[in-house]
This record gives sequence, structure tokens and C-alpha cells, in this order.
Amino acid sequence: MAALMEAKGLTRHFGGLRAVDGVDFRLQQGEIHALIGPNGAGKTTFVSLLSGRIPVQSGTITLADEDITRLPAHARVKKGIAYTFQITSVYPRLTVFDNVALAAQSAGALGLEAQVAAALAQVNLAGFGGELAGNLSYGHQRLLEVAMGLALKPRILILDEPTQGLAAGEIEGFKTLVRSLVPATTVLLIEHNMDVVMDLATQITVLNFGKVLATGAPDAIRSNPEVQNAYLGGGDDAEG
Repeated sequence: MAALMEAKGLTRHFGGLRAVDGVDFRLQQGEIHALIGPNGAGKTTFVSLLSGRIPVQSGTITLADEDITRLPAHARVKKGIAYTFQITSVYPRLTVFDNVALAAQSAGALGLEAQVAAALAQVNLAGFGGELAGNLSYGHQRLLEVAMGLALKPRILILDEPTQGLAAGEIEGFKTLVRSLVPATTVLLIEHNMDVVMDLATQITVLNFGKVLATGAPDAIRSNPEVQNAYLGGGDDAEG
């Protein structure tokens, strides 16, 4: 089956550091695909290459068979790739509604008010439109960030450490939200919480030293000796 997004031989070095080193990757339509690995494995650099925030040095990226390797980030947003960041990136002095409206406008959305309302309802923030974003709890700010991504009507939503700092109850709500997004939206998830990964993901790719160590279903990844050695037996993974 043709991949919705595919990377071949993707490479990005910073001086002598091979942050992403010849990575091949396939993202299928409608899946929740988790990207995991130890600190410094290259995860954030890799998704920054996919989203266009960092230029590729070599290799190719295709979206539904269209070569997007050289497209800038804003052009990839318009093609349906939305990336929510590891640290909340809301505008604290604007209302919740205006935060989402800005995101929708950047994608040239029509019917702005209805689209904003739909995105807020999707993340259970329908009653918060008039609140200042900076007054929201941390958990609600993370949900607002997801709403901003959803307002772009993405084909692919990249979530970078979305449960970081969330309470246990908020994590359960987040998992329910992510499940509700597929198959209409394909989700690529960078996540250090392995309970979340194993519970949500249909496919998992493990990066280590900028290379793919393994790709497979959660059970196969959990039982893979190389993955256990490099990552699952180790400590927390906060960034990469």
C-alpha cells in the first residue's frame, strides 16, 4: 500500500553530529505512529525535517507521492502537515478563540468561525473561547495547541511530547482525543511515556544515534532485544 508520507535516506548532520543519518520511514494513512528513542536519538530533528522547519541535507520526502523535500514549512502546512511543539506555543495574551483563528487563517481557511468552534469542540474546549490563553491550566494549554493544529485541517498531525507535564487524568483524556482523530487525520507521535506509546500506537519506529533501530507493532517493539538494550531498559527520554 502506498504511504501517505515517505522519507528515503533522510540525512541531517550538525558539524560532526549525525542527528539524522540515512533514515527511511513510511507513514500510512489513518495510523497512529509513535517515534521513540533515547535522548539525542534524533527524533525532534527528524520531525523537523518532515515538517520543513529544518532543511534536508540529503534524501527525499514525499507526501502522497508528491516530492516535498525542498518545500518550506509554511507550504507544507498548506499541504496538510501540522506540527505541535514540545513546549506550549500558544499566544498567552490572546483569547483561546483568537489563538485557533490565527492558526486557521495561516492555512487560508474559509468559514473561520465555524472552523475554530469545531476545533475547540474536538478537544473539549468549546466553553473556553473567550478566555485568555495564558490563564488556562497547563493541560488546557496543551489541548489548545492541539486545537490550533486541528484548525489547519491536517492530513498529518505531528505531536511532540504532548503528554509532558500532564496529570494522569489529563493523559487519559488526551489518549481518548488522539484515538478520535483517526482515521481522518494521521498522527505521528513523539512521546517518552511508554504506557501512552504502547496504548495508542499502531506502529512504532525506534531511532538510535540518528538511525532506525526497529519499526513494528507495539508487541514486536516491546520484545525486540536491541530495543530493550538501547532504550526500553534505560531511563526516561525527554528530548531528541
